[in-house]
Amino acid sequence: MSVVLKDKTFEVFLSKEQIQRRVLELGRKIAVDFQGKDVIVIGVLNGCFMFFADLCRAIEMPMVTTFIKVSSYQGTKSTEKVKTIFGLSENIEGKKVLIVEDIVDTGFSMKELLAQLKPMNPESISIATLLFKPEAFRFNYAVDYVGFEIPNKFVVGYGLDYDGLGRNLPEIYQLRNS
Repeated sequence: MSVVLKDKTFEVFLSKEQIQRRVLELGRKIAVDFQGKDVIVIGVLNGCFMFFADLCRAIEMPMVTTFIKVSSYQGTKSTEKVKTIFGLSENIEGKKVLIVEDIVDTGFSMKELLAQLKPMNPESISIATLLFKPEAFRFNYAVDYVGFEIPNKFVVGYGLDYDGLGRNLPEIYQLRNS
């Protein structure tokens, strides 16, 4: 199955069933790892919204949830220039922070976000991402919870977009090779 967004054609890469199974597995593991802790879960908008909602439902424990918005993409390429669009209003000092991201590829956005959060003195910061592109990753910080490692291809769906389109797709699609 394929979908056309603007001028590009994408093919199914991960089914909604594969995604949901993996999200449940991640949620259970995170619940065990963080049980009894004072946790704040921070979703990185816009792309995380579907994964964030499903993951938070799968983490069966009390938690505070909030969002931050950063952006480094234009079209299908990372600009490698991170803009924080709106920030965190919750106090994270002394708390265990779990950042939820849709995708970590080059790692620039997350590196900048970590640099902004560390001075707020959380007890710890962990990262959960649905998708991780090890071939594109340029840093050495830990990505603690990974849904799927994927090749360095452009993907859309399940929150990820191509110029704002495709976020509502329940599957994840990869760009078709021309």
